[in-house]
Amino acid sequence: MSGRYIPRLVDRELDELLPQLPAIALEGPKAVGKTESAGRRARTIHQLDDPAQRAIAEADPARLLGGTPPILIDEWQRVPAVWDAVRRAVDQGSPPSQYLLTGSASPAAAPTHSGAGRIVTVRMRPLSLAERGLDTPTVSLQDLLAGGRPEVTGRTNGRLDDYVDEIVRSGLPGLRSYRGRALRAQLDGYMNRIIDTDFEEQGLPVRRAGTLRRWISAYAAATATTASYETIRDAATGGQQDKPSRSATQPWRDVLERMWILDPLPAWLPTQNYLNRLAQLPKHHLADPALAAAVLGFDANALLQGVEAGPSIPGSDLLLGRLFESLVTLSLRVYAQAAEAQVRHLRLHGGSQEVDLIVERSDRRILAAEVKLGRTVAEDDVRHLHWLRERIGADLLDAVVINTGPEAYRRKDGIAVIPAFLLGP
Repeated sequence: MSGRYIPRLVDRELDELLPQLPAIALEGPKAVGKTESAGRRARTIHQLDDPAQRAIAEADPARLLGGTPPILIDEWQRVPAVWDAVRRAVDQGSPPSQYLLTGSASPAAAPTHSGAGRIVTVRMRPLSLAERGLDTPTVSLQDLLAGGRPEVTGRTNGRLDDYVDEIVRSGLPGLRSYRGRALRAQLDGYMNRIIDTDFEEQGLPVRRAGTLRRWISAYAAATATTASYETIRDAATGGQQDKPSRSATQPWRDVLERMWILDPLPAWLPTQNYLNRLAQLPKHHLADPALAAAVLGFDANALLQGVEAGPSIPGSDLLLGRLFESLVTLSLRVYAQAAEAQVRHLRLHGGSQEVDLIVERSDRRILAAEVKLGRTVAEDDVRHLHWLRERIGADLLDAVVINTGPEAYRRKDGIAVIPAFLLGP
C-alpha cells in the first residue's frame, strides 16, 4: 500500500462487520479503492491478477484459504471456484474475521452457490463529496432520516465552478492527483481498458470497439434520465438504418453492470398503496460522473459554457444539471449505505410528478430530495415535494433540496435547503 490513504465511510462498515462475520466480499468498479481498504485489514494477501497466484488458485482453490487471517483474496472473480471454496469453509465453521474477497466484476460464469448467508457483500462506490474533504459537512443524512426535522445550518464558500470541477475530477482515489490533460488521459485509458481488455475477460470479446464506445456514450448522455432502451439505441446508432435488436446489445449492458460501470438507480415502489401509476424504469448513471463527462468529451469549461455534444437524448435537460444530479446521487448512496438505507427515485407514468431521490429506511419511511444546480430555490423547485407530502403524510420523514447555494437552512414550509458540500453522512 502506498500514498496517502483517504478514509472511506465503508471503512466503518467493514470495521463493524469483520469482527462478527467469517467472510465479506467488497465489490465495486476498478480503481475504486477496494484493495487498499481491504488490504489495511488483511494479514495474508492473495492477488489473483498475478498470473502465478492465479495459476495456483486454478489448480487448487483451497490453497488460498491458508495463512494468517484475515485473508484477502483480491480479484476473486478471476477464479470463480474460490467463492465456493470460501463458502464451504464458512459452512464448516470458520471463525469471524477470516476472509475478505474483493472483486471488480461479477464473474461471467457465476459461482455454483450464491453465498447468501455465508458471504456478506459490501458495496464500495467512488468517493462521495464528504469523503473528498472539500468542506466540513454541517448536515447529517442520518439525522435527517431520524425524523423530527432537525435544525439545518451552515455556510460554504463552494461555488458552481467547484462543483463542476468535482464532476470532471473523478471520485476514483488514484485519479485525484491528476488535472487537465493528464486526468483526461487517465479517464480515457480507464475506459479503453474496459473495452479492450475487461470485456474479453468477461467472456465477450469486442469486435467493434467504436460501436461499444458509442453505446457507452449514449448511456452517459442519458445520465439521470429514465430513457428507454429504444431511446438509448437510437442515440448510439444515429443515422443507421438497421438498428440492432435488444438481444444483440443486452450482453454489453450486462457486462457493464457486472463491472459496476453502469450503476442504475432503481425506481421507488412503496408497499403502501398511496401512489398510483408509478413508473418502474431506473435512472441511468455511470459509476462516476467523471466517466460520463470523459466519454462525451466534456471538460469543465465545456460544461460551464453549456456546450451540447455527443449522442442526443430527446427531452433531457442541460447535461451539466444532470451530471450534478449524478454527483449528488453518488454521494447520497454512500451516505445512505452508512445509515443502512436505500436510495431510489420516484416518477409517475408520463412524468407529471417526480422526485429526484428517495432515501428509504428499513421501516419504509422516507426522505425525499430534489437536486437543483442553482444557488437559490424557487416555489416551482419544491412543488413535487409538497405533492408527495400531501400523499404520504407522516411516512415522509423530511424533504430537502440539494443545491449549489452558500447556506443550509429551512424554508418556512419546513423544506430544508442544503448545499451539496454541506451534506454528509
